[in-house]
Order: sequence, then C-alpha cells, then structure tokens
Amino acid sequence: MLEALFLGIVQGLTEFLPISSSAHIRIVGEFLPNAKDPGAAFTAITQIGTELAVLLYFRRDILNIARAWFKRDGSPEARLGNLIIIGTLPIVALGYLGQDYITNNFRSLWVIACTLIIFGLILGFADRVGRSEKVLSTLNARDGIFYGLAQSMALIPGVSRSGATIALGRFLGYKREAALRYSFLLALPAVFGSGLYQLQKAMGDSTVSVYSMPEILIATITAFVIGYAVIAWLMKYISTKSFTPFVIYRVALGSALLIALATGLISAQ
Repeated sequence: MLEALFLGIVQGLTEFLPISSSAHIRIVGEFLPNAKDPGAAFTAITQIGTELAVLLYFRRDILNIARAWFKRDGSPEARLGNLIIIGTLPIVALGYLGQDYITNNFRSLWVIACTLIIFGLILGFADRVGRSEKVLSTLNARDGIFYGLAQSMALIPGVSRSGATIALGRFLGYKREAALRYSFLLALPAVFGSGLYQLQKAMGDSTVSVYSMPEILIATITAFVIGYAVIAWLMKYISTKSFTPFVIYRVALGSALLIALATGLISAQ
C-alpha cells in the first residue's frame, strides 16, 4: 500500500510538468522493494485522478466549452470543442494500433533515458524561439491536428504529454499559458478513455497490474490531490517564467539514467 501511495504522489507531482509522469513511474518502480515496472495499466488508471484535477480546476472553461458545443452557436468555445475532438483523433488511432509497443517496447529504460534528453532539448529550443503571439481563440484545425500528433508522442514514456504539446504550441507561436491550457484540455478525452479502458481490464484480470485495485485506488486519489496543487502552481509559474528549469532537469535525469544503465546500477530489463 505504501508503494502505491508513493507512486500516486509521483504521478500527481509529474503529470502536468513537462518532465513525463510515465517515465518517473517507470524509473521509481525500479527502486521500490518490488523492483518492478508498475506497468502501463497502473499509469493509465492513476492518470484518471490527475485528469479529475483538471476537470475541477478548469471546470468553468470546460462547462462553457460543453454548453457552446452542444448549442452549435459558432462561438470560440464551440470551435475549441471541435478542435479538442480533432486533436484527440491521432492519439486514439495510434494508441489502438500501437498497444503492444506502448506496453512493452516503449517502456525500455534506454528508450526513456533518450527521450527525456531529446525531447527536453526540443522543449527548450521551442520555448526559446517561440514568438508568444497566439492565444487559444486563434487556434485553427491545422494547429489542432498538429497538437494532436504532438500529444500522440506521449505514448512513449519520457516524452511527456504536456512537454510535447507545449513545445509544439511554442513552435507555432502560441503563448506559454495558451499552449499549456490547451494541453490540459486536449488530454481529457484521451486520458479518460485510456484510463477507463485499463480500469475495466484490471477489474477483470488481476494480472494486468502488479498492484491490487485498493492500492490503485489509493494511488489515484493521491494523484488527484497532488495534481490539483501542481496545476494551480504551474499556471502561475508559466505566466512569468520559462520552461528552462524543466529542460535542465530532463537532461540531467536522462543522463543519470543512461549512466546507471551503462554501469549496471539499474537493470535494463
């Protein structure tokens, strides 16, 4: 139970920061008494908790978008609802087609170490060259699809859903707050869909996760509480600060992981 609780804290702390929660869950699992990969199913289910935090924090935005979308009133909120749907399609298709790679090949610690470094550098470059001109009201279908493709990269642990979409947004010229806000909203359908699917599987097959359902529940609730606090902090932080500290952290963690794997401190299995 304590392991699951600790992993829930890790999930809540890292889900919204551009440092990859799935990578941290995978890495931390190697140092716990079980010394096992918590698994893609555990990660997906606990992400339900962090997405509930998004629903709570952005409840007014989400309600406005939902009302406008159902009314089909042509407002910016209704259009944003359409773009969230469009942006979700790539990750649904790629997630379905690449299930075996997602649950097995992509969870290699060597892959995670490399993606932490590479996509950290991409985020840093994008944040530096981004023009910070566009807001969400200027989002169009082309950008929505590009955002969706960027989000799909997060199927690989180490990339980071928020990191990939923020980097893409900055390349396209969106302000940091706009890129981050759309990243949160875009993640809702995909993460809830994946989490509920894995939850259904776990309830019918105890071998899907190394943790029991009560343990997963504790981790999910913990992720919700911690995640909400992180959202509130991050939205204030990015209004005046860059993503440079997260870039440095990603490169440092990825490099340390490569050294640990190369020296045998951590098993590559």
